[in-house]
Amino acid sequence: MEAAAAASLSFPVISMEKLETEERGAAMEVIRDACENWGFFELLNHGISHELMDEVERVSKAHYKNYREGKFKEFAARTLEAGEKGDDVKDVDWESTFFVRHLPASNLADLPDLDDHYRQVMKEFASEIEKLAERVLDLLCENLGLEKGYLKQVFAGSKGSPTFGTKVSSYPPCPRPDLVDGLRAHTDAGGVILLFQDDQVSGLQLLKDGAWVDVPPMRHAIVVNIGDQLEVITNGRYKSVLHRVMTRTDGNRMSIASFYNPGADAVIFPAPALVGDGAAEEKVGEEGGAAVYPRFVFEDYMNLYVRHKFEAKEPRFEAMKSDAAPIATA
Repeated sequence: MEAAAAASLSFPVISMEKLETEERGAAMEVIRDACENWGFFELLNHGISHELMDEVERVSKAHYKNYREGKFKEFAARTLEAGEKGDDVKDVDWESTFFVRHLPASNLADLPDLDDHYRQVMKEFASEIEKLAERVLDLLCENLGLEKGYLKQVFAGSKGSPTFGTKVSSYPPCPRPDLVDGLRAHTDAGGVILLFQDDQVSGLQLLKDGAWVDVPPMRHAIVVNIGDQLEVITNGRYKSVLHRVMTRTDGNRMSIASFYNPGADAVIFPAPALVGDGAAEEKVGEEGGAAVYPRFVFEDYMNLYVRHKFEAKEPRFEAMKSDAAPIATA
């Protein structure tokens, strides 16, 4: 517990204003260390207005209260009854959630129970998050020594667009947190994830050095975490890490997670600049030497991920190696 507490105190937080000052080098070093050793970091002064974030929070919490709380209470009652009878409910997540797709085509107009104001607020927020995600990707390119725009280009696939969407979640109070997690431990399948989380109700944890560490709630912050695809592209220099949401007996935690992922047909593989002098992708070597990860199409990885989300990521990478077919790269 002491190690976890110490890690929480040192959680990497970057004020993006420092990137425009003489402190830029130190801020970039925090980002590098965060990507290599934490898989997570938190951004302040990121350019998204506090007024917009406050409105996103207000309308999201009101939407849960007005449209989703009743259904969740029915689910909660069934889950608790089963758990208290001795049934295993560890494969259940204590969350109420819906997904908004932004790119390549938006489904915002098709979602039920959203009024025009909520749709407009989410559209504006998604536009700001998309810009921030692309700025973050370029900061990662700079840290990795990759050409500016490299990651965005890889993510674009043949159609020139990433897959981009937002998961809006509530984690209501749970009277029996010993029975069920808010969200089971997993790594994220995609590229870079930007999270606007409740600053009053904690619950998000990541696994670091064998201990679960709290991701500290901070007002108007955006939490960034590394997905499996960036681990592959960086040839293991950056790591996607296990994270989970714990249930609490008090407070309803808001989570608005935006996923900036590769396009469905994007071909993912270790960046040649990070692999070494012409080393073949199939060879296994040390980081910075030959490519340790396979070449695959993102959609194929996602098809595997949805069946094995709450399992270790390494067998997924191995499966992509064994299933790999020749992929055109021209």
